Amino acid sequence: MTENTEENKKEHKCNECDKNFTTAEALEMHNNSKHFKAPKIKLNKKKIKTWTILITLVILIIAGGYALTLREQLPGKHDDFAKCLTEAGAKEYGAFWCGKCKEQKELFGRSFKHINYIECSLPNQAMNQFCTDNGIESYPTWEFLDGERINGLVSLETLAAKTNCTLENG
Repeated sequence: MTENTEENKKEHKCNECDKNFTTAEALEMHNNSKHFKAPKIKLNKKKIKTWTILITLVILIIAGGYALTLREQLPGKHDDFAKCLTEAGAKEYGAFWCGKCKEQKELFGRSFKHINYIECSLPNQAMNQFCTDNGIESYPTWEFLDGERINGLVSLETLAAKTNCTLENG
């Protein structure tokens, strides 16, 4: 009888710390709690690198879009001046393909959104009927409340003088 017990103990001996256990379950529990070794996972470094780059690009694109959205919401340098021009009845007639119109827009920067701008060009670059009916012949054309018009690129200082709007320095 002692031989059988001796054989059982040999069968249930821990290979790491030489402890003996009476059952296989006890040995397994011991090994899992004291000598557990996680299974080795073979990592595919190329896939990890590809996913890291992809995720980084997505984050950068989202952050960039968010930054552009925030930038557009920031007040422009000439917001008050542009609002005053609109309140004073000043209108700019222009065309999307017109170089001087783009320069005029750039003078206002982000504040241009407050300008009363009328697009006169159709997609085929022909003049729309509204601008034809209003006698617009060149771009840009500024029209003021008194009916006076100025053709071409107009300085902010001239617009301020024509409308009695204050042009902020800065």
